[in-house]
Amino acid sequence: MARTGTGTLLCRRNIKLDSFLKRNTERAVYERIRAYEPCVVISETINKVYMHVVLSDECVYLTEYPPRTLTAAFSFRRVRDIELVNDLPDFLHGKDRELCQHIRITYLTDKPAPKSRDWLRRDKRVGLPPAAPPSRRNSHCPRITHTFEGYPAHRNQSENATEEVHLLPPTRSASWPDQESLGLLRVPHPPSRPSSTASSVYSGSSSPSSPTSPSSPSDHRLNITETGQVPRRIGSVLSRLLRRNGVNNRETREAELHLYAVSHTSRLYLHLQSSWNSYIIRSTLLLDPLYRRRCSISPHSSPDKLLPSISLERTAHLFGQLSAELLQEEISVESLYLLLQELRTAAHRNVALRRLFWRSSEVCVFLVETLEESLHGCQSLSGVYTADQLLLSTLIVQTLAVMFRETEIEPARQILLSAKKGALASRMLLALICDPELQTENQVSLTDCELQVLLAEYLDAACSLLFEMLLLGQEASRCSPADSFLSVGWILRVLQPHPHLLPFIDYQAQHVVLVLSDLQESFLSPVQSVLLFQRCRLLLACLQYNSQLAQHLRSNFREEFRYSVKLSGADEKLPPHYPISQPTLRLVELIRTLHK
Repeated sequence: MARTGTGTLLCRRNIKLDSFLKRNTERAVYERIRAYEPCVVISETINKVYMHVVLSDECVYLTEYPPRTLTAAFSFRRVRDIELVNDLPDFLHGKDRELCQHIRITYLTDKPAPKSRDWLRRDKRVGLPPAAPPSRRNSHCPRITHTFEGYPAHRNQSENATEEVHLLPPTRSASWPDQESLGLLRVPHPPSRPSSTASSVYSGSSSPSSPTSPSSPSDHRLNITETGQVPRRIGSVLSRLLRRNGVNNRETREAELHLYAVSHTSRLYLHLQSSWNSYIIRSTLLLDPLYRRRCSISPHSSPDKLLPSISLERTAHLFGQLSAELLQEEISVESLYLLLQELRTAAHRNVALRRLFWRSSEVCVFLVETLEESLHGCQSLSGVYTADQLLLSTLIVQTLAVMFRETEIEPARQILLSAKKGALASRMLLALICDPELQTENQVSLTDCELQVLLAEYLDAACSLLFEMLLLGQEASRCSPADSFLSVGWILRVLQPHPHLLPFIDYQAQHVVLVLSDLQESFLSPVQSVLLFQRCRLLLACLQYNSQLAQHLRSNFREEFRYSVKLSGADEKLPPHYPISQPTLRLVELIRTLHK
């Protein structure tokens, strides 16, 4: 419900709905509800009913207006696309019709299509509206008797909807709701590994110092015997068979849910996109054993089963102690590194701590200042990087990236980053960009090779943090003019004067080409897949929001994306059970199109 840790909301609070959700959901679910908003709902079983849409980290729920029961509409695990449809719905009138946001969500379902709903059959030309180009604002929705000029919807229409929709039965009590009937859908855990010979299947091992650093390709090959590896041709066949059989060998089909947000200030689409992005990244990373251990999740448990959570008061107390130690004067580099490791690990496990981080501006400012000094201050004196600089800088950037995750609804984050015309955000952006070429004074040595590995880990972490800031910028771009602070265009303009921006962007583009070319034949690990997704989003932002960067990429990488990057190759390297695979393939296709 767009909550912060103290219970305040970004949108106007609906006390009755909030109380209903608190009574009828578990505490862990209630605390991770991101937003709720009223809108008109159309699905295979709901015909234009005014309802509340409730978003959690893993699922989208529907409840009546006023709320009586809670129904799980779909899990983000099954979402295939979330898009805005540019049309004018006939069942709305006046300004509501002009300002309405039509959101179409395509997802997979196991349920057979209803046969008794002839009004939804497309062959009778009264179906749901397809996506239309911006120049066409036509509505394909049928006109109905009851309009929505005076919300909520007409009473008898809501009563009919109650009979059509599979709603939850009454819970046993307000304090102990029936968990199964609430339909709380869980993230699937990784496939089990029955024998030691297959122990490296999608293992995704990575460096302990970097949650997003890729491992060597040899660590992620699909082993079939102790001495041999599956050839790429056989791997391709396996990949196609997995896709043909579908997830868990169950027959699924695509279904659509249409949401019409009737408020001209609606942020429902942004919340849906943000929740979906967070879900596919988190659930893909949770397939990596190292990441699961970092989040305190047992290899044999569901990914959402964390260690027992501590209270907000206890979290605040511990964060205060850790902050005081970090901010003490003349702290040694060793102590700083250990404290930052502790902070990063705690942030992985506790979303409340991430919210507290943004409310305590001193820690964020301290990290940005330390990054500036560590990566650029010392490096500018000698012209070379040191291992200590790169290790500390990587840890700082990883910590900042973790703090961005699942904190979109925290008002303190927006306030801190946009204060003084985005001064802190500008410093953070300029501090994380560095020269991707290792400058050395001597000939190439073993030490230089180790530094190159450390520099690669930093560049991976920097891409992840820049990706998080671009997500923030996309929300700002939709809610305010393009020139406003923190929009995607503003972020790229801040970075444009940086002397190392073009080499940094080239480095990220080269790794996208390398990963998707024939030179790398293995499956991508969960960590590598997430990093590929983040790099693709970065390149797409450059192509769409900055003409100079777009021209640079087209001039330098048009041939590579035309001939070396192929969707068939990308499809073979992204395992079908990764939640991030399909969204990544769509990004690759769009980037190839924009490079033409």
